Amino acid sequence: MKKKIMAVDDDADNNFCLKVRLEEIDSECEVIAVESGKKCLELLENNEIPDIILMDIMMPEANGWETYQKLRENSAWENIPVIFITASSDEVAEKVKEALGDNYIEKPYDVETVKKKIDELLKR
Repeated sequence: MKKKIMAVDDDADNNFCLKVRLEEIDSECEVIAVESGKKCLELLENNEIPDIILMDIMMPEANGWETYQKLRENSAWENIPVIFITASSDEVAEKVKEALGDNYIEKPYDVETVKKKIDELLKR
């Protein structure tokens, strides 16, 4: 059974590269790329539930942290693992680091590192 991964990033190039590389190194990965936290929540509301979410922090409409909070407030989504992938080093990013610890990857990143983190979280 394929691992369904939702990549949430407002940068289409980042989403495309992540999707292509993850699916290339692991044929068991299916990456759904979305451009906003709002779109992520819409898909979840339509029962498009991934095994894990990779999320950028700095996005328009709803940033990654706000989207994460909404995930945790919904009993149907609260247990979906989230890995934040971001170039941000502002106050919001620091809060995310504190809250998530090692479920945080800084850009630029190596896709092998992302894949390893996904595998670790899905084994838990």
